[in-house]
Amino acid sequence: MARRAFPVVLSAPSGTGKTTLAHLLVESMSNLQISVSYTTRPARGNERDGVDYHFVSPEEFQTMIAEQAFLEWAKVHGNQYGSGLEWTEQALADERDVVFDIDVYGGLQIKKRIPNSVLIYILPPSLDELEDRLRNRGTETDESIRQRMQASRDEILLGLKYYDYVINNEKLDRALFDLTAIVRTHRLNGFDRQKIAKRLLGDDAQI
Repeated sequence: MARRAFPVVLSAPSGTGKTTLAHLLVESMSNLQISVSYTTRPARGNERDGVDYHFVSPEEFQTMIAEQAFLEWAKVHGNQYGSGLEWTEQALADERDVVFDIDVYGGLQIKKRIPNSVLIYILPPSLDELEDRLRNRGTETDESIRQRMQASRDEILLGLKYYDYVINNEKLDRALFDLTAIVRTHRLNGFDRQKIAKRLLGDDAQI
């Protein structure tokens, strides 16, 4: 039964665990692929170009904007991030659902351009625990953590208001269970019912 492939957008405050959940989701379900974002920020730790991100210069990023090469893009914490348009269109045409690990602003851009997208906002158990996670990373200054916490508050409000689903990442296995349930449901809703009617009832069937 034919269905339209769709973007699966995961957004969350920094430190909530959405990247871990994105990879677990792809590993636990078939026909899912993660979009690798472009960014102007430098690589961190063991991050690899083309695997974790496509690392580009600010000048390259601006050229891609001018060439309309992004499905969505945004400036986050002083760096620019964007999702490749051509790659996404090809993946969807090949009937592969695409997982995006991006911020709320990018997610809303995708929903506007591709209405059958499903937007899923992931909440931390609490803001106190979120701040603890950021501090335990050991990669953020006090000022950076303060800015990220303020941004988190703003994003949570947008996620609660505009996203299709909201889940809590208090327990990783439960959050993954909820994610897979959402994607399965969205897939079932995406089947072409007219084609099903014709296959079962004949070419004259209309719904």
